[in-house]
Amino acid sequence: MTRAAVLGSPIAHSLSPCLHRTAYAIMGLSGWRYDAIECDEARLPGLLDGMGAEWAGLSLTMPLKRAVLPLLDTVADLAVEVGGANTVVFREGRRHGENTDVYGIVRALTEAGVAAPRSATVLGGGATAASTLAALREMGLGEATLVVREPSRAAQTVQVAERLGVALNVETFDKLDALLDVDLVVSTLPSGAADPYAAELARVPALFDVVYAPWPTVAARAVRAAGGVVVGGFPMLLHQAVRQVELMTGRSDVPVEAMREAGEAELARRAAAG
Repeated sequence: MTRAAVLGSPIAHSLSPCLHRTAYAIMGLSGWRYDAIECDEARLPGLLDGMGAEWAGLSLTMPLKRAVLPLLDTVADLAVEVGGANTVVFREGRRHGENTDVYGIVRALTEAGVAAPRSATVLGGGATAASTLAALREMGLGEATLVVREPSRAAQTVQVAERLGVALNVETFDKLDALLDVDLVVSTLPSGAADPYAAELARVPALFDVVYAPWPTVAARAVRAAGGVVVGGFPMLLHQAVRQVELMTGRSDVPVEAMREAGEAELARRAAAG
């Protein structure tokens, strides 16, 4: 048995098991198993130490992406720049960290036709905002505006921008209306947090909202109704998982569309169940 899992807290509603198990089934990986394990920062070191040779890799969600870095043997340059690894690959008894969130964001935007924004505003200053800045850099953008409630809480993301070489203008939400004359707005806010700004956001040409359930968000509906392009969080989640399967299995024949269908079906099932 070859094992992999997603770790985080809370973890019960993670969509990763659905996506990864679908990939394993279609790729013929009958000896592979993927689980969801509840794990906070305090438990992470012991859990990693107890993983033997049967483990291929881990997916990490909050609050572990930054906490895992000092526990790894090697870390990809991008994960170092972003300050977080959402993927651990076990290689010959060593732990290697990767960041596939950036790949997921770039793929989600590109497949929606938002391939080369000339300007962008990012709402929120956490780990996903940091990955977003890296994604924007990969798409050719060298500057962005970050909108946060309290600038002091965005210190780590400001440091990420400096490492990435992205010029960052940090503003607060009371100035949001003046910061939306851009090609793309990315909301990394939790579910419901962008709702109060839906009227202002309605005028932007493209919105990437990282929320995937419940979907669509109030902000997404407003932008879509006004004729703008809307990208939800699920395509990002899908594509970062695709890249994780590639890294953990060493194979490139990952069934993207089957994973997409399975994930969308699971989200629909959850929505119907209330």
